Amino acid sequence: MAWKYSYDELLKKVRKELPEVIFKKERFEVPRISGGYQGNHTIVNNFKQIADYVRRKPEHLLKFLTRELATQARLDGVRADFTGRFRSNEINDKINAYVDQFVKCHECGKPDTKLVKQDRLTVMTCMACGSKKPVRSLK
Repeated sequence: MAWKYSYDELLKKVRKELPEVIFKKERFEVPRISGGYQGNHTIVNNFKQIADYVRRKPEHLLKFLTRELATQARLDGVRADFTGRFRSNEINDKINAYVDQFVKCHECGKPDTKLVKQDRLTVMTCMACGSKKPVRSLK
């Protein structure tokens, strides 16, 4: 039985059909928070910018942070207002944990993912490698 393509030809053909985003080696670095305290509240002035950068709804990111920080919070335009005083390192660490769980692909490590609701599951779908993985719900 003769094969139509050699292994090297098949490899080149498959590589050509892959999305270009897979081969980019740019560094994905989430912006650090900027803000301060107002009384017993921690204000994050660039909250919407961070949510936009990771391509997630600000409400989803806020819900994750309120659970992780065990506090209440509200969106106020482009900023977030957390009840209590939190160090910026603490919030940045929680945002990085969010990115690891809900943004970066668990197969290829790229941030080119989206969250898709399938029945009662939320699935993270990678636009770079096509991988799909269920993620926990933030009800």
